[in-house]
Amino acid sequence: MTISEKVAYLKGLAEGLDIDTEKSKEGKLISVMIGILEEVGLSIEDLEESSEALGEEIDALSDDLADVEKLVFDEDEDEDGCCCGDDDFFETECPNCGETLVIDEDVLEEGVIQCPSCEQKFALDLEDGCDCGCGHSHDEDG
Repeated sequence: MTISEKVAYLKGLAEGLDIDTEKSKEGKLISVMIGILEEVGLSIEDLEESSEALGEEIDALSDDLADVEKLVFDEDEDEDGCCCGDDDFFETECPNCGETLVIDEDVLEEGVIQCPSCEQKFALDLEDGCDCGCGHSHDEDG
């Protein structure tokens, strides 16, 4: 039974008692209280409907966000699981402070990088593949 149904039942009980709402103070009080309960019941039903609609919208947004996350984060890996895609960004670790740095192909070609954290310069070792940990070489050969 909804709140509105309960209030309607209460209103029916009050009318069944045949209380004089015009002359009796108690009757006036009961009549006003039932009127307020009706308004509260309608407001609660409106809030429940709005809450349900918002919940459906949140579910739809959550599904859309999951789709976007899948597109964005799944593109970080190629079919072979390599993190080096078409973006030409690579990760390396600063040998001085241990900070993980993301560098682009231009910095990789220079061979020297300055860490923004400790401001020390260091050379990139490209002999054993790249510093991103994928095991591939990022030279012109592929």
